[in-house]
Amino acid sequence: MNNNLISVSQFNKYVHDIFLAEEILQNVEIYGEVSGIKISNANAYFSIKDDDALLSCVKFGVSASDYVPKEGEMVIVRGSPNYYVKGGRFSFNVSKISPYGQGLLYQQFIEMKNRLEKMGYFDTARKKPLPQVIRRVGVVSSDTGAVIHDIMDITRRRNRMLDIVLYPAKVQGIGAEDTIVAGIRALDKSNIDVIIVARGGGSLEDLSPFNTEKVATAIFEAKKPIISAVGHETDFTIADFVADVRAPTPSAAAELVSSDIASVTSQLSTYVQRLQRLTGDWLTNAYNLVDDGFNDMQSLVLGLVSKQAQNVQSCATKFSRLSLSKFNEISNNFDKLTVRLEAHNPIQILRNGYAYVMHKDKTLTDAKNVNIGDDVTVSLHKGKLYCEVKSKVEE
Repeated sequence: MNNNLISVSQFNKYVHDIFLAEEILQNVEIYGEVSGIKISNANAYFSIKDDDALLSCVKFGVSASDYVPKEGEMVIVRGSPNYYVKGGRFSFNVSKISPYGQGLLYQQFIEMKNRLEKMGYFDTARKKPLPQVIRRVGVVSSDTGAVIHDIMDITRRRNRMLDIVLYPAKVQGIGAEDTIVAGIRALDKSNIDVIIVARGGGSLEDLSPFNTEKVATAIFEAKKPIISAVGHETDFTIADFVADVRAPTPSAAAELVSSDIASVTSQLSTYVQRLQRLTGDWLTNAYNLVDDGFNDMQSLVLGLVSKQAQNVQSCATKFSRLSLSKFNEISNNFDKLTVRLEAHNPIQILRNGYAYVMHKDKTLTDAKNVNIGDDVTVSLHKGKLYCEVKSKVEE
């Protein structure tokens, strides 16, 4: 028996253990081009390759937050080799997939987008609407590219009264983000109605200044409405998400801020005609309503006057009748009182032979109140007597 003879399972287990024992092969990073990727039961099966070799890979449990590459993309995979004992197959078990080169820029873009979104930079509630009337537009863009010429041509054609103010800025390369930020802040303090941040299309690297936190913060903090018009229609930048309005192209941004004068004039003429027609109809209806209302009011007033006249006549008759009855009653009472008053008239009493005596300007009713020798005045019906008391009898 050959002592080197071993079973398949022993050999596969030995190979598996060799890979497992090599620490240098654990958690290693390998880059290459993605080939034959497919997702099955939340697992990603693919290969990475270069000009001379190919490596089979598998990533178990792919989640929504994981970066899933496309066919032909360059990626960096992190993981460890594994030899499947039962099936006798080698594969590289991946723990993380990252884009490589251009893909790395995209990954950075995604990470910044997610972070700024959590900070509220993209909230629609804080976005400012464009003014109804726009007279002055600030543009942050290159002064030598085709972008500013396109914006000028479109705005002049649509509305020659619109004023365009350019802040020349670098839109690519080192230091571009600083000039873009300076332009946004300078125009935000000036007498303009809206700001356009614009540049033409390009690669993700070309557009990178518009994917920086500096530019995003400048747009977020601006008081004036900002339109982002960066790249082509299919290009998206961080500036697009933060801006109040995103235009697919610089030309589209120019159309947003410039009203078509010919269209506005035509629409205004239509409104004037409608207003004239509506005004004429309204006046006719108003005249008819007033005329009908006047006739109704006249009939109502005449009816009320007639009714009130009848009420007044009825009240006058009742008042006359009641007044005469009350007058007769008062007259009879007056006569009775006159008779009673006449009976108690002091002059009438004096006519009957009575007199009243005064002593010291007071009516004397008791003999006790005078002394022998006092003077008293006796008033008669006709005339007075001035007497001296000679004697008196007290009761």
